[in-house]
Amino acid sequence: MATELRCPDSMPCHNQQVNSASTQNPEPQQAGDLILAHPGGNSDSAATLTLLSGHAHSSVPAELDPQASGGATFNSENNGGTGNYDAPASDSLLGDCEISRQIGAQLKLLPMNDQIRELQTIIRDKTASRGDFMFSADRLIRLVVEEGLNQLPYEECMVTTPTGYKYEGVKFEKGNCGVSIMRSGEAMEQGLRDCCRSIRIGKILIQSDEETQRAKVYYAKFPPDIYRRKVLLMYPILSTGNTVIEAVKVLIEHGVQPSVIILLSLFSTPHGAKSIIQEFPEITILTTEVHPVAPTHFGQKYFGTD
Repeated sequence: MATELRCPDSMPCHNQQVNSASTQNPEPQQAGDLILAHPGGNSDSAATLTLLSGHAHSSVPAELDPQASGGATFNSENNGGTGNYDAPASDSLLGDCEISRQIGAQLKLLPMNDQIRELQTIIRDKTASRGDFMFSADRLIRLVVEEGLNQLPYEECMVTTPTGYKYEGVKFEKGNCGVSIMRSGEAMEQGLRDCCRSIRIGKILIQSDEETQRAKVYYAKFPPDIYRRKVLLMYPILSTGNTVIEAVKVLIEHGVQPSVIILLSLFSTPHGAKSIIQEFPEITILTTEVHPVAPTHFGQKYFGTD
């Protein structure tokens, strides 16, 4: 994967506050994602789903109420995990081909194996201890970050080994940064720093306005030259996609092109991924699973506020 933007990673960060109110019902912060499955298709978005894994899961999950297709309620962390949301009666679980047709090649899944499946299982298990949960979450985050780095451009280089041998290898092209969507996105920051010690990481705080219930950007902090950089946008749980859409709009206002944004997430619903790519067709989404039900307790359990 190649991009054109290049810039040294030596610029300081600056603080900036931004206010906007354009998206209805943002994804709840603190990993509170509204669970929605969307059956509608867009014939213009037909494309091949890039599956780095075997397939996207579309079977009825154990935690989904058997009456979900007729208007089941799902818990969200928007109100401490107590909020209920009704799924429209017309919603249905999407098969792999339908996901492929609706979303397209911008969605990339990690190669599925038993290790990743176990980590997903522990994260979804309500009986898992917080220690096991955090350990599994950090491992899964690291795998996503590593694959995200594979999506960035490299350049060839020559090094000399201790025996004097000339070795032809590769190195990162300069000009990368991370941006976390607070607060659940902050859980992914350490995983990125473990892989890239000196990488710059910005932050965006988006919350729902109590009166209008619209997404409102309260705070944004980026490297001043972020418009020259490739951006790893971090948000672990995608459901409606509204929070990410608002965050990308802020990045665009700062000169970042959607084509250089790679969204790193752990879990996504078909509706969330589709909404983001319909709004920004050039963005890349990297996740481990596309499933109608996302683990909305993620942020609260990770930070110990459940």
